[in-house]
Amino acid sequence: MTNTLVVEKEKVKAPLQLHILGDKVLRQNAKRIAKIDESVKELAVKMLQTMYAENGIGLAAPQVGVNKQMIVVDLQPDNENYPPLVMINPVIKKYSKEVCVLEEGCLSIPNVFLDVTRPSKIEVEFKNLSGKKQRIKASGWMARVIQHEMDHLTGILFVDRIKNNLALTQELTKQGLNVNAVRSIS
Repeated sequence: MTNTLVVEKEKVKAPLQLHILGDKVLRQNAKRIAKIDESVKELAVKMLQTMYAENGIGLAAPQVGVNKQMIVVDLQPDNENYPPLVMINPVIKKYSKEVCVLEEGCLSIPNVFLDVTRPSKIEVEFKNLSGKKQRIKASGWMARVIQHEMDHLTGILFVDRIKNNLALTQELTKQGLNVNAVRSIS
């Protein structure tokens, strides 16, 4: 089993259902994956298919109701030559002191886009689908997407990090989402 999954990047019907802000499953701590078997590989494929179907660039298992520490990332979903990244039990080992503010969105919080401050560089350790430990340095969008998806593994949503409460309330209300589902950590 290799780390590179062969997943068609076309927009098929999402095989998994996305959970939306307010759903309790999004607030749980995900459990470590003890054994990487066929069911884990199958979950990774379905998560990628769901992410592509929903036009995302990252997805965490809790977003599809699976309480496991797995995220998938693909910054080039339209490029068949750019393989997606599957991270099992990821742990950030280093954060840069340098931060940057960029607009984020989330498949679990549809049509809401707000500025979030995050470290601009990280070093993350994880297992690939072969069970091999990997360590990568990420910066820019890759660092941001990994941090965003890893937040999901501890029940944190990007809206919890928003410092501008007025903008947050306006955006959530405009989309008919529950403002009281936000758990501010700023």
